[in-house]
Amino acid sequence: MRTDLRFGLIGWGYWGPKIARNLDGLSNVSVTMVADLDQSRLASIAVNQPWIKTTTDFHDILNSDVDGVVIAAPVRAHYQLAKEALLHDKHVLVEKPLTASVAQAEELIEIARQRNLILMVGHTFEYSPAVNELRKLVQNGDLGKIYCVEAERVNLGLFRSDINVIWDLAPHDISILLYLFGKAPESVKVQAHAHLQSHICDIAHLDLEFADQMTAHVHVSWLHPCKIRRVTVIGDARMVVYDDTNPSEMIKVYNKGADVHADPVVSYRHGAITIPHIDWVEPLRLECEDFVNSIRTGNQPRANGEVGLAVVRVLEAAQAALEKQEAINTAVTVH
Repeated sequence: MRTDLRFGLIGWGYWGPKIARNLDGLSNVSVTMVADLDQSRLASIAVNQPWIKTTTDFHDILNSDVDGVVIAAPVRAHYQLAKEALLHDKHVLVEKPLTASVAQAEELIEIARQRNLILMVGHTFEYSPAVNELRKLVQNGDLGKIYCVEAERVNLGLFRSDINVIWDLAPHDISILLYLFGKAPESVKVQAHAHLQSHICDIAHLDLEFADQMTAHVHVSWLHPCKIRRVTVIGDARMVVYDDTNPSEMIKVYNKGADVHADPVVSYRHGAITIPHIDWVEPLRLECEDFVNSIRTGNQPRANGEVGLAVVRVLEAAQAALEKQEAINTAVTVH
């Protein structure tokens, strides 16, 4: 079993430096090479981290002695980069979403399986201590029967020209939902609109329906005045709010709800608010630790390829629903 591990990063934009910092902070782990097409980004590495080799050709990383490759490139490049890395016998961590289609994700999973390699996706929120506290409340039955979930992830920007807001932001909340409940929705409905760029929706609402009548609503937007990252879970016993923007009170459990005693009479319960103590560790560090430990032990990481595939299935269904909606809107004129 290898103890010292070397990694190469493809992409030095927003996530690349953060991943490198966390990998370098682990025992007997180092980032030794970075590939990016932007020469100015590589120049900054030469000044600030001169021990890291840089290149504009990602093949240099694949042909090097690195053990694993982290792909922090645009979504459209995930599949090809990950496939080539796996075929060069490198363990792979891909930023979310895993791929741009179900077929691509399935192929990567099969290649990794055949070559006995780790394939992992960057579902960072699955490693959040707050999300894991929320999952414990759900799985332990503390909230009772879950009626619905409301997830909101909105901000002003960053606008993308390669993917829409669903593929950019919704993977976070979809991965949280699947992780919390351990099940996938049976149907997905979408309402979305493109305001600033033609055919690239910047605001979207996803309605997910599950087999047990639980529903979830996901609101994502690049065009919102306030930064909100909030998940509300409504149970018949308790309700809980997870607010990622409130470090001191990320989880609030509300002992309140509504009961029907004699139809149609509804009574309301109002109890105490509980704020669980959370031992905070940066989720990205825990994610990187899981990747490294999986390589060392051969055990599958929490956010493995199958987990990434499950999220891509929902995204692909949402995209199909969006395209159907757009076709209907184009065909129907209201006078």
